[in-house]
Amino acid sequence: MSGQGPGILVLGFILVMAWLRTRLQYPRAPGSALRLTRAGLRYFLALLGLLVLGCAAAPALARQLGLASRLPVTVAQAAWFLGTYLLFIPVHRVLRARGIGVFRVEGPAGRGRS
Repeated sequence: MSGQGPGILVLGFILVMAWLRTRLQYPRAPGSALRLTRAGLRYFLALLGLLVLGCAAAPALARQLGLASRLPVTVAQAAWFLGTYLLFIPVHRVLRARGIGVFRVEGPAGRGRS
């Protein structure tokens, strides 16, 4: 694997974890489906943007803090990714509190509900 390979795998893992955690917040009845809303698309694009930014920013930040010699690049990136994941938990809660759904429940039991 190349030098960026492990970091990219961790990025993908965090993105999938955020997707699954967010989906679990929208209960659905049998026969209904979850659809990503426009706000949800923006939510996940912002998440992806911060994760990609971490690929470059985390090692640079580790160097600025004098940790680069003791901290592998992948560990610095993983810390950034985990911090981003944890940041987006309250972001999602704020969106839901304001009535903005990331997913919309569609189908027999929840047509158009968010």
